[in-house]
Amino acid sequence: MRVVVIGAGGVGGAVAGIAARRPFVERMVFADIDLARAQRAAAPLGDRGAGVAIDASDEAAIAALLEAERADVVLNATDPRFVMSIFRGALAAGTHYLDMAMSLSRPHAERPYEECGVKLGDEQLALAGEWTARGQLALVGIGVEPGLSDVFARYAADHLFSAIDELGVRDGADLVVDGYDFAPTFSIWTTIEECLNPPVIWERERGWFCTEPFSEPEVFDFPEGIGPVE
Repeated sequence: MRVVVIGAGGVGGAVAGIAARRPFVERMVFADIDLARAQRAAAPLGDRGAGVAIDASDEAAIAALLEAERADVVLNATDPRFVMSIFRGALAAGTHYLDMAMSLSRPHAERPYEECGVKLGDEQLALAGEWTARGQLALVGIGVEPGLSDVFARYAADHLFSAIDELGVRDGADLVVDGYDFAPTFSIWTTIEECLNPPVIWERERGWFCTEPFSEPEVFDFPEGIGPVE
């Protein structure tokens, strides 16, 4: 398999270490705005890896790179602001696509606490027909939540329980980064967006709607010594 990874930061570097142990990876190219960082990420793969410089906002450059590398798949490991340029570039190049985020959301211009504007992933899902027509696969939002938690939920439904009435996903940790009072473990822009955008809710009778940020707080008692978190 020939893979292009766009983004050679912490996630890209972790991908390199795993890919180096996988024999099915024929070639893996890391592309980043910082050439030296891309080359460092590729180093664990030896002759199977390479690092190149690219502007992740340049859709045409991304398509050209994927075509030149004859990539089977592109893994988007960048900030979510670059999702759509990479997504469209992959579509144009005929390359399958993976990402851990989704296209960004935008609140409703006039009624942000009552109605949805553009939801996370809406821009990508709007192009689903084109991907299907071309026989290309795009797996989006496959990070920890909702991606990995969705896999766990489906496994539980298929193999662990005869029936499930409700399934809740909570995200909490007692992680400490020495020397920092605040150190997010993923994109700071995503952290800000998740905190400041209005919560999006779907109900069978009502459909999609929003509430004010931080409304309806819940205290959940996490296991493994983490304890209650609001």
